[in-house]
Amino acid sequence: MDYFFHILIVIGIYSIVAMSLNLLAGYTGLISVAHAAFYGIGAYTTALLSLKAGLPFWVNIFAGILASGIIAFLMAWPSLRTFDDFFVITTFAFQIIIFSIMNNWVSFTGGPLGLPGIPRPIILGITISSHLMFLFFVASFVMPIYLMLNQIADSSFGRVLKAIREDEIFAISMGKDVIKYKITVFVIGATIASVGGSLYAYYISFIDPTSFTIIESIFMLSIVIIGGAGKLSGSIAGAALLIFIPEFLRFIDMPNSIAANMRQIFYGLLLVIFMMFRPQGLFGEYSFGESNKKAKQ
Repeated sequence: MDYFFHILIVIGIYSIVAMSLNLLAGYTGLISVAHAAFYGIGAYTTALLSLKAGLPFWVNIFAGILASGIIAFLMAWPSLRTFDDFFVITTFAFQIIIFSIMNNWVSFTGGPLGLPGIPRPIILGITISSHLMFLFFVASFVMPIYLMLNQIADSSFGRVLKAIREDEIFAISMGKDVIKYKITVFVIGATIASVGGSLYAYYISFIDPTSFTIIESIFMLSIVIIGGAGKLSGSIAGAALLIFIPEFLRFIDMPNSIAANMRQIFYGLLLVIFMMFRPQGLFGEYSFGESNKKAKQ
């Protein structure tokens, strides 16, 4: 039963990260491959403050949000003045930089050896130790974040984001400060991704740079695409699909090294199938590249 709870916990954590990326890629049309970097910033901030300063959970998670927000703003200010492929390349470069810092600043981040022994969170004097407790703990973040992002998506702010996605030139002609909206939504997405990173660090009790690579960012983007861009519930469905189904490979008599490669093949095949036959994903209302085609026409 603990194994089943573990899968649900991981789905919950990735749902948080995928919803935050959906706000960028699905609602605004900003395809970022740097989301694992902000996920990692939240995880490392939480882990370092917990291990080296002994600070409590709520202080650490807020510090992770603050660090991710500041770094996201500093990155977004120049990079969001670029468009389409240039923005993707910028986020790719940022992802590589953050991974390199995590991997090479050994005295601070632990380098390739990572940071072991992260203590479990203590809430109101209760240590969140069992899988079941952590499942409810993660769920207590998933639902408020879903409701908050849904509120943002349905607000006038969200309607401007969709306008930017569909036709940025038109949004500018309507007097909207597109750069300000882009920076704001990028910071929101980064800070929420850091929450997922903090939860991941506390749950696993160990982090290292391999959890925050460019491959991880692409996996997060795959969740959004397959689940459905422009639909938050699609992010949860996509996370469940891409995490739960490959776990069946564990029940097949297959070496772990081969099973890991089979998961990557499964992810790639599923992504190709969806992009060919249902580019809007399971529940999405938007197909990547659709607005660009309209604009060119």
